[in-house]
Amino acid sequence: MSTLLRGLKRYIKAGTSIELTAVVTVSDDGGSSGRLRRDFDVLPPGDVRNCMAALARDETLMTRLFQYRFSSGRGLKGHSFGNLLLTALTHLTGDFASAIEASAQVLPVMGQIYPATSDHVVLEATLANGEKVVGETRISRSKVPIERISFKPARARPLPATLKAIAAADLITMGPGSLYTSVIPNLLVEGIANAIANSPALKAYFVNLMWQPGETTGLRASDHVTAILRHGNLQRKKPSSAPLLDICVLNSAPIRGRVLHRYQANTAKPVENDVANLTALGLSVVSADLLRMNRTAADGKIRHDSGAIGAIAFDLAQRGRRQKAKLKKAN
Repeated sequence: MSTLLRGLKRYIKAGTSIELTAVVTVSDDGGSSGRLRRDFDVLPPGDVRNCMAALARDETLMTRLFQYRFSSGRGLKGHSFGNLLLTALTHLTGDFASAIEASAQVLPVMGQIYPATSDHVVLEATLANGEKVVGETRISRSKVPIERISFKPARARPLPATLKAIAAADLITMGPGSLYTSVIPNLLVEGIANAIANSPALKAYFVNLMWQPGETTGLRASDHVTAILRHGNLQRKKPSSAPLLDICVLNSAPIRGRVLHRYQANTAKPVENDVANLTALGLSVVSADLLRMNRTAADGKIRHDSGAIGAIAFDLAQRGRRQKAKLKKAN
């Protein structure tokens, strides 16, 4: 999500009438976020921190400070400054959503960021062999295909502001990101799947570039979409023909080179773009070179180019706005 937000931020800077709202999953239990969650009983701040840095008005020293990670120090090693700030503000303000709002005064951001829920939830996966695995970190390392994801406790309530933003949106995007541990968990929050289906916005899924070993090994683009639809429909109180997704965004550029060989050594291959199956699911397909400015990431990882996916999202948002205007005029 942070990659997409960074790509869209340039349109705000250019003076276009675009408003951004990011809804961030809060089930992370690894690394600095997991430690803070266990030690201080707060929601995990890491994903929110990354989105705040992506939407920061300027890449200033304050943004670098927000992302700064301590490399040594008893108790501090591995923590980022932004995570510690969000944790402290959660205790000062009383809740995580207020902490995000307060920290946005320290690091001015161009958009709204909400946690998917303010409830403390843990992910549980049911694997294809019937085994249950608890915790995002353990789920992402599973070697057995994932059948279903759920929350413990089962009920998680959304923020009213999130539902309002979904209803008012021109475009709702999902991905790119970890399918079962980042994208689908948002749909498990009570009311969000219904709100997305009932929204007049266009709904687009940005498909990952590569398999995520253990989590999405062997999954084609249509398998990603099917998993999203299955989990979303399970959460809908009154299933109808209203779609959860309209468009699937795919990378058309070939992925080659040494970096690909490193992925293949870890049993990771490019996600197959099975366009015919996506069309059969009722989705329109947008294909583009999503690597065009980022052939080889500095960290040796295959990643979406923020400019490429930002441009597509902006075009889709404009299309969604025109579509809403026509619907309003017709009614």
